[in-house]
This record gives sequence, structure tokens and C-alpha cells, in this order.
Amino acid sequence: MQTSPKLNLTPKPAPSITPEQQKTVNRRTFLGFATLGLGALSGVLGWNWLRSQPEKDGVYAPLRSVLEANGSLNENVLYSNTHLAPQYPRSMAAADPRTNGEVGLDEEVELDAWKLTILPPKGGKSLEISFADIAALPKTELVFDFKCVEGWSEIQHWGGVRLSEVFRKYGIDTDFRYVGMATPDKKYYVGLEMASALHPQTLLAYESNGAELSLEQGYPLRLIVPMKYGIKNIKRIGTITLSNERPPDYWAEQGYDYHAGL
Repeated sequence: MQTSPKLNLTPKPAPSITPEQQKTVNRRTFLGFATLGLGALSGVLGWNWLRSQPEKDGVYAPLRSVLEANGSLNENVLYSNTHLAPQYPRSMAAADPRTNGEVGLDEEVELDAWKLTILPPKGGKSLEISFADIAALPKTELVFDFKCVEGWSEIQHWGGVRLSEVFRKYGIDTDFRYVGMATPDKKYYVGLEMASALHPQTLLAYESNGAELSLEQGYPLRLIVPMKYGIKNIKRIGTITLSNERPPDYWAEQGYDYHAGL
């Protein structure tokens, strides 16, 4: 009869370390805690310094400088109208697109009386365009991943006319740096670089999933600019202005990045 070998359960003695090794351990432990302490102290001092700085457009001035530098890099170095947002099959679009934000949507809209007003700078003659005139222009459809600064995204299907096509059709001078847009009641407003306005995927949208926009989506006309976060996709556009000076922007005034690019 075979018997199982006995296991040796006697614990092995812990390996001993030399005094020199113990000194090394102690030194590394001290350096580790010292580094953590200095890091925490630097964080506290840095935060206190930041809070002592003046505010600029809703955030501390040094943070605004960083945001401006990032926006300038994106606008002047990285941005290209050949860079397109990925597109998807219509079957992937959300059946009930998520809506977010209601600023500027309080007033009722009479479509027959609604006009899109384009205002040139410095008192030039304004142009009013009816919804029927816009809808008569070549239609473009876009299915892309709409992204919100709150952290969610959703594939959505939009239809409308390229903003660049509206400018071309009505002979609008685009030799300006910026485009500003506002709701009819002026409660919501955004500013865009002209390059973003002329991007081939930037739409004045009047359809969602092939149907007219709902009031929550910005009926009768809204901006879709896939190269920007949703805060730039203004709903219910009433006026468009052209300028070499940066237009006001609702969320930038509350501390968000003016560029808001993707």
C-alpha cells in the first residue's frame, strides 16, 4: 500500500537583509513620502495661486489662456475642411434623437412669417431668406455621431442645406474671420470660425430622420456642425452675422472653450 509523502509545513524563515539593504529601503521610503508630500503641497499652492487670479470669460485667466492656446492651435494648425466626421448608415441612427438644452426656444414660431436674417458688419444691408427659399436649395443628408460636452454621444440623421451653399447662392461675402448666430429672441448665441461655417458637413438642418424638426430640436432651422461639440449646434437660428471680431458665445461666457472643436 502506497502512502502519500508528508508535506513539510514548517514555515521558512524570512530572508534576512543586511544593514546596507535596510538603509536603501529606508531611503527609498523617505523619498517616496517626500515626493508625495511635495506633490500635495504644490497642488495646494498652485490651487491657491489660481484662485487669486482674475477671471476672464467665466474662468480664471490662466485657464482661459490655455483654452485659447488650444483653440488657436486647432483653428490655425490642425483644422482642415478635408477632415470629415465619420458617417454611418441611416439604419444606425437613433429613432428618437436625444435633445438637450431649451434656451432660446420659448417663443412660438409661425413658419410663414419666419425669416432667416443675414446681417453684414457695420450697418450693411441685411438679407432675409424664407424657409421655402432655403428648402428649395440642394438637400444634403448626414448621419454622424453627435457629441455632447456632458459626455454622451449618439448617431443621428439630419437633413438640410450646406451653410456654404446658402452663402454661395445669395452671394454672401465670406471674407471674414467669424460667423455669429443667434435665436430670434437673442437668448442663445454662438460664434464660429468662418472655416467651420464653410466646412462641407456644416448644415442648416430642417429635418431629423426625414421629418421636420420638432420644437425641442430647434424648429424650423438649426445648425449642425459635426466638427464641434453640441453646444455650438444652435437651435432655431434667427440671425447670422459676419465679422472679423469674435462674436459672443453663450457657453464660452460661462467658462467653456470657445472653439469647442473635435
